[in-house]
Amino acid sequence: MRWGIVGCGLIGHKRAAALRALGHQVVSVSDVAQERAAALARVTDAHIAHDWQTLTENSDIDVILVATSHEWLSPITVAGLDHGKHVLVEKPAGRNLAELGDIVAAADRAARMVKVGYNHRFHPALQKAREIVDSGTMGELMYVRGRYGHGGRVGYEGEWRLNRAISGGGELLDQGSHLIDLAHWFLGEFTDVHARLRTFFWSADVEDNCFLTLATSGGQIAFLHATWTEWKNMFSFEIYGRTGKLAIDGLGGSYGIETLTYYRMLPQMGPPETTRWEWSSPDKSWDLEIEEFTAAIAEGRRPVGDINDALSTMSVIERVYRKNLA
Repeated sequence: MRWGIVGCGLIGHKRAAALRALGHQVVSVSDVAQERAAALARVTDAHIAHDWQTLTENSDIDVILVATSHEWLSPITVAGLDHGKHVLVEKPAGRNLAELGDIVAAADRAARMVKVGYNHRFHPALQKAREIVDSGTMGELMYVRGRYGHGGRVGYEGEWRLNRAISGGGELLDQGSHLIDLAHWFLGEFTDVHARLRTFFWSADVEDNCFLTLATSGGQIAFLHATWTEWKNMFSFEIYGRTGKLAIDGLGGSYGIETLTYYRMLPQMGPPETTRWEWSSPDKSWDLEIEEFTAAIAEGRRPVGDINDALSTMSVIERVYRKNLA
């Protein structure tokens, strides 16, 4: 398929590399910083659009990737849809429910698909965990526990993610949204939301830590903590069933080698049967997510992790902000 990319930073480069590896063509790129657009154009042989409006109007493009700061995610996605394009927009797809609602309305008008970039669903450990859960061998799921964090960097408080007007919020929207999305993927909709937000370290008007306890209508629980004060980058996601536990640790790179450990409870209980998988190869979640989206477009079906899934995640986030910032 023929793609246009708006936002030529780190994520734009990762997506472009995945597109090229999968045989897609990057037709046009755009960024507010012309040097970033030029750098991505050099490695993709793409045309540099004068601005994002020009790119969304380009009739040679089938799908648009939107990888900008949060304040532009929704308006650019809506413009792409209004010009007949399918859109892959990076998470969280907007700053609030209203902005995501604009995307839903535009997708309905255009009869086009929107995939939201919650790429963690496509990490191999999470894919294998989904396979095991779906097999039924763990029994009914009871709860999940997730932790995700990094420690920022020098000058972090001056970056756009810590500016509420641009980002819409802090660590809850940043890494917390990934944890909520994964918990929703395994447990379903959350009807009861409790949380505490704290700014422990960074000098900013947004939270650098969020602590959440979420419950489904059936009583399943998700206990989640996302933090910008984790001095050693870490990712941990545990899934507890009546007859087993899955523990996912690491995402590769600075987060450590990605592993999945399956603890299967035996009839006599006691020490569980333990199976461990490890993935040390480069992160292919970007490739797998694009493959899923293009397959969904070709097959005319709902993609895994679409705008409706993002709405569920944003609904939780908005309820947390409403309770904690009132």
